[in-house]
Amino acid sequence: MIVLKIANVNWQSKLNKAAHHTSDYSSTEAILRRGQAFSITLNLQTTVQSGDNFTFIASTGPSPAESQQTKAIFNLSEEDASGWSATQEPSEPGCMNFTIFSPADAVIGRYKLKLQIVSGNKVSSTVLGQFVLLFNPWCPNDDVYMANEEERQEYVLNDSGIIFQGLEKYIQQEAWNYGQFEEDILDISLAILDRSLNHQEDPAVDVSNRNNPVYVSRVISAMVNSNDEKGVVEGKWKGKYRSGTNPLQWSGSVTILRKWYRGRYKPVRYGQCWVFAGVMCTVLRCLGIPTRVITNFNSAHDKNINLSIDKYIDVSGKTLHLTEDSVWNFHVWNESWFVRRDLGSFYDGWQVLDATPQERSKGIYQCGPASTRAIKEGDVNLDYDSSFVFAAVNADCVTWIHYSKKRRERIYSDTRKIGKFISTKAVGTNSRVDVTANYKYPEGSSTERQVYKKALKLLGVRRSGKRTKIRRHRRRSSVARRQNMTQPAQKPSVSGKLSLDAPPVIGQDILLTLALRNLISDFKTIKVKLRASAILYTRKPKAEILQLSRSIKLGSEEVKEISFKISYSQYKNSLMDDRKILVTAVCKIKQGASLLVEKDIVLQDPFLTIKVLGPTVVHEAVNVQVTFTNPLPEVVTGCVLRAEGSGLLKEQLRINVARMAPMESSTVQFEIIPYKSGTRQLQVDLVSIHFSDIKGFVMLDVAPAQ
Repeated sequence: MIVLKIANVNWQSKLNKAAHHTSDYSSTEAILRRGQAFSITLNLQTTVQSGDNFTFIASTGPSPAESQQTKAIFNLSEEDASGWSATQEPSEPGCMNFTIFSPADAVIGRYKLKLQIVSGNKVSSTVLGQFVLLFNPWCPNDDVYMANEEERQEYVLNDSGIIFQGLEKYIQQEAWNYGQFEEDILDISLAILDRSLNHQEDPAVDVSNRNNPVYVSRVISAMVNSNDEKGVVEGKWKGKYRSGTNPLQWSGSVTILRKWYRGRYKPVRYGQCWVFAGVMCTVLRCLGIPTRVITNFNSAHDKNINLSIDKYIDVSGKTLHLTEDSVWNFHVWNESWFVRRDLGSFYDGWQVLDATPQERSKGIYQCGPASTRAIKEGDVNLDYDSSFVFAAVNADCVTWIHYSKKRRERIYSDTRKIGKFISTKAVGTNSRVDVTANYKYPEGSSTERQVYKKALKLLGVRRSGKRTKIRRHRRRSSVARRQNMTQPAQKPSVSGKLSLDAPPVIGQDILLTLALRNLISDFKTIKVKLRASAILYTRKPKAEILQLSRSIKLGSEEVKEISFKISYSQYKNSLMDDRKILVTAVCKIKQGASLLVEKDIVLQDPFLTIKVLGPTVVHEAVNVQVTFTNPLPEVVTGCVLRAEGSGLLKEQLRINVARMAPMESSTVQFEIIPYKSGTRQLQVDLVSIHFSDIKGFVMLDVAPAQ
């Protein structure tokens, strides 16, 4: 009996990749999606005997087992109980064609495929090769199935995007290079799963759970931050970034993921929320889970989840750190699209995931997946972390003037509405889409109030903002003090508004006006304490810039204005790596309620213009011209211009800009050779130690090779 010998295996790479929507991956390996047939051809050295029996074995993970769904043994034309099957197709002499089908709930990851041939009493086994199996949003039976093709193109296949930042009244677009198909990124994404705490504890069980997007996405949310294991990015929200990269300087995930992988899994320094979200979006899209990046403006970080954010200031308006609660100007997280078999079909669809290490969930810094439907309906008891996300978009904000341990006054300020303009990039364009209605009912509506009360009840929070279980451990305070805690601030008889006299530009003085209006007919004397601080986007003060005191007399229903300026010399040393300022005015009225007026300012930087000098075609060089201006009234040295873009540049490009005179414009030219067709995003970033980054991007339509 002649044993069948295989000369080589043809994995039909081009055919399979096109059918499985994996042509964009920069890898020669077979990359396939579950729940869908793929073809392989065996080229033979000997001929097939009539009695030969063929059995395929597909296995994944360190200890494959049929009981764990990490190994499937299946014969020709018979669907195995595991859902794997193989059929023989017509073929030319000297070769055999097979179609192999994986189930829609198969474990994702790297597989080995073996062929076992029984000829008479001889058994031979041949390894046919390896393939990677991914989630399949095109397959109706897959938990990540997404019905709309335009949405699949955006949330699975788009390798660049926009992350919204700034302020609710000044929303900015920041370009981000996801680059999920770039070289090594798939290997890195699989390595992230293999480095997780779950995998270290029990590799076999961990791999067997990788058929479930709920499980995989939760593991990734823990692994993208470095807090519990050697995860990808180390967060930092205070001090200098000398021992790493300022989070504002990243423009994409590819550089970060490669640095982690090539540096033997040493966490990459440093990230803040948009960096964690950008990296997580890359990894989840790479693995085939439809994912998008979400920005929540005025985002609450409610540490004790009592749906109340207490902020303390002193009499001059200085922020006091008496609580770990905070309200961030914005916070960025992810949403992924999949079915919730653990919760029921009502909760299917977009699920919130947050890799920013804020609070522990079941002992680990991870967050989600929390169903957006659960958040909207106030079902804060459902897995995973829906209470934390509910608070981020719904908590109430209360401001106190702290005089001493025994005395504080609740101060009136136009309540900063939490959870505003929840934003994501539109499908197919770079415009902003508001998704606030996915998270909550219209502000102030009866349904919204009902949902809020339901959440308070489920969290065991009394209307005072105290959680009942916490209350028992405290001495009972006086009735008067309790009422003082719960009653709204007395409305003052004066209103105030801070406004900018001109757009604030880096390198120039900032001109402001505080307008105060007497709302009643009584004569008033108001003591005003003005303060300006450099802040992070989390609204944590970094440095004091300005303090002023003024006394102002207001007649009956009179309006008066106080004009003041923050000069460049006052703020220049505080805004080197960020450009956010918080201005506060505490207005004390004799025998009356105090008023707090606040204004957040983001300094605008000069525009950077990008011109592509010719048509963009795959494998054809084209020049790019970048023009930018030194925004400062002083000489600047040691700037670096950086460029990156998936399908345009294989690695980040860096060009030194030696010297720029005050307010001088410079032009730099460089060459790109596109290697992928379609719509591509080219990002350019001018980095300096003298001012925060000046960024720009351009979208290019790259034609296929001629």
